[in-house]
Amino acid sequence: MKTNIILPIFILLVAVITTSCENTEPVKKDPAKITLNYKSQQILEADRQFAFELFGKVNALTEEDNYMISPLSVSYALGMTMNGAAETTLDAFYDVLHFGDLTNLEVNESYKDLMDQLVHLDNKVEFSIANSIWYKLGYHVLDEFINTNQAYFDAAVRELDFSDPQAVDIINGWIEEKTNDKIKDMLDYIPSNAVMYLINAIYFNATWKYEFDKSQTSEGPFYINEAGFTTADFMKVKGAFNYTVNDDFSAVEMPYGDSTFSMVVMLPSGERTTGDLISLMDHSQWNTWFENSAVRNVQIELPKFKYGFKALLNDPLIDLGLEIAFSGGADFSRITPGADLYISRVIHQTFIDVQEEGTEAAAATIVEIRETSAGGDSTPIFRADKPFLYVIKENSTGAFLFMGKVGMPVYGE
Repeated sequence: MKTNIILPIFILLVAVITTSCENTEPVKKDPAKITLNYKSQQILEADRQFAFELFGKVNALTEEDNYMISPLSVSYALGMTMNGAAETTLDAFYDVLHFGDLTNLEVNESYKDLMDQLVHLDNKVEFSIANSIWYKLGYHVLDEFINTNQAYFDAAVRELDFSDPQAVDIINGWIEEKTNDKIKDMLDYIPSNAVMYLINAIYFNATWKYEFDKSQTSEGPFYINEAGFTTADFMKVKGAFNYTVNDDFSAVEMPYGDSTFSMVVMLPSGERTTGDLISLMDHSQWNTWFENSAVRNVQIELPKFKYGFKALLNDPLIDLGLEIAFSGGADFSRITPGADLYISRVIHQTFIDVQEEGTEAAAATIVEIRETSAGGDSTPIFRADKPFLYVIKENSTGAFLFMGKVGMPVYGE
């Protein structure tokens, strides 16, 4: 069969700066790195492609100005669900997630390997991954399915009376706790034929390695399109950053903590739009885009932004090839034999707050299972004053934690 974990990208060229003014001193130490075996490396390459594909599908289907997904969160939720799939349904998971020829065991081992290392990489970054499985009171679930997800995903497994009026609040309470109250009221209702919820929750909180000086933040225009603009609060910092310029976009990479994690901001060039960039994104294109990146002294002017996003991922995942898992023809016999189970909803919700000190972000993914019955030497200025994309990633593997677009920067309470 086949396997994978969502991750991607280029390795960070070490960046150095001061918190409020120019600095060209060398970095004192290399950031921590994840060490993965050969099989896990194969999965990372495959999962990067899934991240690009899912981001493209969400972009095509959403009408929101601002949105963000966590490919990592979706991958972990689908990975747990895949452990219950069999036959052509399992094949569909492998194809959509690009797991290649890896065995189911190798996939699970890679998920565990990555999770164990990600959450302990940088003591200056608060990062957590939590998984849980909730199944209907009295419903028969195979021990192997439960044991596998406990062993490789550290999943908390709970039996719950779905008819209890408090059941929705209990599940939402777990999500809120694991995301530091950033993802709230995610599950709206529990249908009568629901038998299981597989949930992933991610929380990320990190200060910039070089913070923006609040006294330098000032209001300025943000050009939504050719027809108009709004105003935004632009944070400013100047220093040595990994910088990229090509025909499609300019980009800067801003490290967090000890440079283990970073944010890449991509600003379309000329007449190009964020949609143009997303349509071009794939594994090989990403590598080509950033192969000539270099550390340069750059003045960054980035708008503060904070927003939440919630979407049903059914259509994007169906478009990518997972249709059978959402149909009456699904085979989830490795959850429980003899039952006609299918995925009814994949709910995804995210939150991000980007300001002078750093970034706080969270994401959660719910898979609901139902039963069918029952330039030059001069200092360039990187001013993100029109819609832009961003990626928050782990740098030794390039794993995508979050991917988003800002089309209307807002920062409220």
